[in-house]
Amino acid sequence: MASLEEVRQELVDFKKSGKFIVSYTDAQSEKSYYLASVADKLYLNPQGTLEFNGLSSETMYYKNLFDKLGVQAQIFRVGSFKSAVEPYFRTNMSDSARLQTKSFLTSINDAVLADVSKARKLSLGRAKVISDSMLVHNADDAKRLGLVTDLGYYDQATDYMKGKLGVAKDKKLSLISLSDYSKGEDTDAELGSNRIAVVYAEGDIVTGKGGNESIGSTRFAEAIRKARLDDKVKAVVLRVNSPGGSSLASDIIYREVMLTKKVKPIICSMSDVAASGGYFIAMGCDTIVAHPTTITGSIGVFGVLPNIEPFLRDKIGVTTDRVTTGKFSDFPTITRALTPFEQQQFQAEINRIYADFTTKAAAGRHMPVERLRRLASGRVWSGSEAKARGLVDVLGSFDDALRIAARRAKLKEGDYSIQKLPRQKSFAENLFTSFSEEARLHFVKEEMGPMYPLYKQYKTLSQMNGVQARMPFEMNVQ
Repeated sequence: MASLEEVRQELVDFKKSGKFIVSYTDAQSEKSYYLASVADKLYLNPQGTLEFNGLSSETMYYKNLFDKLGVQAQIFRVGSFKSAVEPYFRTNMSDSARLQTKSFLTSINDAVLADVSKARKLSLGRAKVISDSMLVHNADDAKRLGLVTDLGYYDQATDYMKGKLGVAKDKKLSLISLSDYSKGEDTDAELGSNRIAVVYAEGDIVTGKGGNESIGSTRFAEAIRKARLDDKVKAVVLRVNSPGGSSLASDIIYREVMLTKKVKPIICSMSDVAASGGYFIAMGCDTIVAHPTTITGSIGVFGVLPNIEPFLRDKIGVTTDRVTTGKFSDFPTITRALTPFEQQQFQAEINRIYADFTTKAAAGRHMPVERLRRLASGRVWSGSEAKARGLVDVLGSFDDALRIAARRAKLKEGDYSIQKLPRQKSFAENLFTSFSEEARLHFVKEEMGPMYPLYKQYKTLSQMNGVQARMPFEMNVQ
């Protein structure tokens, strides 16, 4: 939602130029309507649909599956709101998970409705009634209630644009696609002596170098270090879009943030999600900027260690035996249940990491650790909720974060260039990497159908190493 909000704000700014925006759609989802609602003219196909009934978030639970397979999930966590592990030992949401999800979804929905009502010149109360009562069932409803301006087909939308541009209806309208338009961006501009480094941290946080869709601790610590040691870089913006991941990897990146903070301004810009480990790497920055619709917080840690001994023995007839040199030489293992002492040791380590996390967060936010821990416990907040509680400093966009960084570095607009870190791939690299990855995912989704979410969850689990500082799984707002 935060990404949509940022694109939408650029469209709002575009309208100030005096130019016009036209939207056309056959069927509009909640998210796409939020983006399109800023348009001067909104065309909806007369037989089309428009979804405008609020937000929801659904989570899959695997306890029954584990019971059938004979897999025991051994859970270790801190915080009653740390619900990332609930799918492995529950069949539904806990009261605390339901409370936090309801809270931040309502906050995000309120922000969306406020923007839509302003754009469509509806009262906020009226927009809430339309949404909560699901008054839009078809295109006629959308037009009658003022959510769109026109019911029409694509040719009618283009005819309107021709009229605005003074182009005859029998003439072809000159259009350019986003992909072609983006090629016009000057990506090879010479960097000047005054730079603001933008470190793009997107994906799960993992140890090592990571991949194209993850935040590898080695690679990103190196990127921040490079910006710190470069005298031409006067400030750093850390752009975070991450649900978290390895607590160790998060701490490695956090260390580089803290070292950078001592010598030059470092500002965090939160995108869609900057939670748990994503918050960990952000919390040391001088200023944290988030969108009202950002999902953040989730300050907590957990560990999951499966015991597959019943599955091996009872389902496929496999048993294990072992020889050790010490009483705990095979710890940790997934082929037997942990002893009470081992469970105690595992939980003690989780507690230690949580204490470290919250102590550092309290220092970064300049608040007593007792107060910080009342806001922690793994609870997820919207950007607006986090701002009200002191977990973020400013509600704004990436551009706002850039302006704050420039101001802290005493740089005027036009006096600096942007350096993107880690090294950005060339157009050709992105083209072939994106194509191959998208093709692979396309075929996997086609082959697995409704089972794809389970496959995706398996892939996430298989990449986990060590104690995790991570958001609740499958946090898909729709």
